[in-house]
Amino acid sequence: MRSSGASSLQPQRRLFLLGRVVSRTFPRPPGTLPDADLASQCDACGLCAQACPSHIIVMTERLPRLDFSAGECTFCQRCGEACPTGAIRPSEERRLSWQATIGAACLAIRGVECRTCGEHCDARAIRFRPVAGRPRLPEVDPESCTGCGACMAPCPTAAIEFNPMTECTA
Repeated sequence: MRSSGASSLQPQRRLFLLGRVVSRTFPRPPGTLPDADLASQCDACGLCAQACPSHIIVMTERLPRLDFSAGECTFCQRCGEACPTGAIRPSEERRLSWQATIGAACLAIRGVECRTCGEHCDARAIRFRPVAGRPRLPEVDPESCTGCGACMAPCPTAAIEFNPMTECTA
């Protein structure tokens, strides 16, 4: 027979009952704890957002997430240095577990020459494949994409989104 005490509750259920549920996955700052741990560790102080020189950290559901429509992550580690609870830790990692995907709204896919995303990708993760009689089509190299978000904001049709690497199709 299972105990009905609060200590026997699953961590996610306990967070739900406390109103600290992570209902959707978002890109998080580098060095952020996994979502299940983040919800219980983060105190929603917002110091990480204040420390971000790119101004891309926003608080959603009382947790930090990256908003690439405002800019890109430069992996400067200031968010981790500013976090008083250890929910975000300084990290030497220069890759997020998210990858750019290019959707059907892309101008090149619609037959209009555009290389804006590739021009903004310092990692050179977006390459353009030749197609006979059409503009070159952008393709994201999953090995090179750092998930920094530099390609998202400049896209004139908002055709770029970020998905967890496990959900991306190559």
